[in-house]
Amino acid sequence: MVMQDGGTVDVRPGPDPGRAAPSHGGAYRATAVSLALYAGVLLAWTAYGIAQGDGNVWDFLEGLFNPGASPTTQILGPYEWAFTVGFLVIAGLALARRRVARSAALLSGWVLLAVSLREGMGLSDAAYRDLYGHDPLGGWVLATRGLGLVVALVVLCTMFPATERRRGGRPSTPAADGPAADGPAADGPETWRRRPSRICGALFLLMCLARLGWLVGDLTTPDGDVGHYLHDAVDGSVLGTLDLAAPSAFTTVGSVLVLLVLGVLALRGRREVRGALLTFAALELYITVRTVVLLTVTDFFNRSFETPQGALSLVTTAYALAAMTSVVVLATGRGFGPYGGMRTEGLRAAAVGRGGGL
Repeated sequence: MVMQDGGTVDVRPGPDPGRAAPSHGGAYRATAVSLALYAGVLLAWTAYGIAQGDGNVWDFLEGLFNPGASPTTQILGPYEWAFTVGFLVIAGLALARRRVARSAALLSGWVLLAVSLREGMGLSDAAYRDLYGHDPLGGWVLATRGLGLVVALVVLCTMFPATERRRGGRPSTPAADGPAADGPAADGPETWRRRPSRICGALFLLMCLARLGWLVGDLTTPDGDVGHYLHDAVDGSVLGTLDLAAPSAFTTVGSVLVLLVLGVLALRGRREVRGALLTFAALELYITVRTVVLLTVTDFFNRSFETPQGALSLVTTAYALAAMTSVVVLATGRGFGPYGGMRTEGLRAAAVGRGGGL
C-alpha cells in the first residue's frame, strides 16, 4: 500500500491474466495427466517401431524430416509424431495452469474423439474385428484406441467448463461507460488487439480453400472415387489392416475441417483459440517442412514449372510454409489474445484525495 494525499493506492501486482483461476486447477491437472499418459503410449509405440525396424535411432531421426530416409515403415506416422510432441507441450502448459492450454487441449480432445469414432465405425465390421484376435499386437492396438477415447472424454468434459471471463480488461469508469465509449477512440485499442487473431483466421481460411481445391480436383479425376474416399475417412475397416497411423483421407478431411472451424473463430476475433491455432499451425508447418524436404531430394523444384499443376503445387506449398510460419509467430506473440499480453499492475484508487487526485 502507498499513502498519497491522505488516500490509499493499491500498487500490488494484479493476478496473472495468463493463468487460469485456482478453481479450475483440477481440470487442468486432469488434462495434463491424461495427455501426458497418451503421449507416453505413443512414445512406447515409436520405440517399438524403431526396435523392430532395420535402422537405428539416427535413421529414425532423419526420417522425421526426410520421408524417404526411413529404412522401414514405422508404426506411427508424421501426424502421430507431431501430436505426441504437441500432447507433451500441452500437458506441461496445463500443469502450469496456463490458459493458452485450454483451446489446444480441446483441439486435441476433438482429434482423439474423431480417431476413436472412426475406429468404432470399423469395429462394426466382423472381418475387421477378427483382425484384433489374429494379430499379435491386436490387443495392444485396441487398448491404445480405448485409452484415446478415455483421454478424449476426460479432456473435453473437464476443459469445456473451465472457462472464465477475461481478466485484466480496461476498468469501468464513467468516462469509459459514457457515449464516447462507443466511438473509434474507445474501440481502437481493442480492435488492434484483435488484429493478430483475424490475420491468423484469414491465413487459415485461405489454406482451407487451397486444400479443399486440391481435394476436389483429385476426386473429380477419372480415377477418383468420392464414396470410397469419404468411407475411408470415417471407417477404420476400409484398409483391412490394423494401423495406428492415420490414412491420408482422414488427415486431409480432418485438416480441412480444423482449418475451417479455427479460421472462422479466429476471423471473428475469438482470441481464446490462440492455443489451438498455435498447435495446429505448428503441426501443419512440420508436415509442410517434410514435404519441402521430399521435393528437394526428389529434384521436384527443377521440374515443377514443366506443367501448370506442378507450378500450382509449388505455389501452394510455398503459401503453406509462409502462412503457417506467420500463424506460429503471431500466436506466440505477447500481444495476442486476452491473456497473451503483459500483466496489468492494476492501480486501484481506494480513496480520492483533495482536488480530485489520488
